[in-house]
Amino acid sequence: MTDLKKLKAGKLPLDLLDSLLSGIEINDPRVVLGPKVGEDAALIDFGDRYLVTKTDPITFATDLIGWYVVQVNANDLAVMGATPKWLMVTMLLPEGTTTEEVSRIFEQLTEACKERDITLVGGHTEVTYGLSRPIAVGSMLGEVSKDKVVMTSGAKVGDSIILTKGAPIEGAAILAREASEELIVAGVSSEIIEKAKNFLFAPGISVARDAEIATSAAKVHAMHDPTEGGIAGALLEFATGAGVGLEIDAARIPTLPEAQTICDALGLDPLGLIASGALLATVAPEDAKKVIEALICEGIFAVEIGRLTTRDHGLKMRTPQGIIDLPRFERDELARFFGT
Repeated sequence: MTDLKKLKAGKLPLDLLDSLLSGIEINDPRVVLGPKVGEDAALIDFGDRYLVTKTDPITFATDLIGWYVVQVNANDLAVMGATPKWLMVTMLLPEGTTTEEVSRIFEQLTEACKERDITLVGGHTEVTYGLSRPIAVGSMLGEVSKDKVVMTSGAKVGDSIILTKGAPIEGAAILAREASEELIVAGVSSEIIEKAKNFLFAPGISVARDAEIATSAAKVHAMHDPTEGGIAGALLEFATGAGVGLEIDAARIPTLPEAQTICDALGLDPLGLIASGALLATVAPEDAKKVIEALICEGIFAVEIGRLTTRDHGLKMRTPQGIIDLPRFERDELARFFGT
């Protein structure tokens, strides 16, 4: 019988996505890593190095959409140990978009590429029916030496799990920018809202430096970029992709104070809120201190939040009330709030 369950806005349910991806046949031997839950990009063998490729859409942050599409796609390459090099963008604009608005988006796009030394090599732009806001879909390509590539499948049982900066950086910034009126009504001060708006830049949603510093300090077994679904969703994706279990300490997950205030005001759980800007990395336990110190020395907060376990252990979270299952969210808290 055909499953007629209607899906809500956000990523596909992980079990559905996994079943769909597992049915894809890879018939080109140069594809080293194809579509797989928990892996942030694909790898194609180009002789002495890998071509790394990723596509990611921007559907929320409309005021900085051109800048945003560069950052989130570059993040997915950075966590593979790769250097982003080329970008293509499909830009879909709602009817009524002005030429000034299009020019501003392109200015954001070109400036962001210039800052990251990324070449914009093509794409497609059109005004289309049925949209209430712009949508940008980026396709980023980069390269990495074969001995420098990092994959989620490289994670090892017993690894320490490190988280950088804090959470949810991106979610708090979007809410501050897109729901400021609701926050004011809920009693959040304008100072907190303004500070959270700037989270896109400080501490920032890029994890490129985090990944570079971590991989320079020690052998990093795996990295992951927590995006839609938040820290909880990223841990679930990570464990699924690596075929491991995990146990984290809820008290050690750094939630930015302003983000906590915003989430409390709107009735949202920070663990399930889109969290670009934080990097998840796993290393051998004896290397955890070295990596954390290297990150902190460069001005990036980092902390060990747990460890990887065997798959049969499941996904657990230590709380003051005892060890519980890691929370799972049907969809990102941002999508739930906006009711999309």
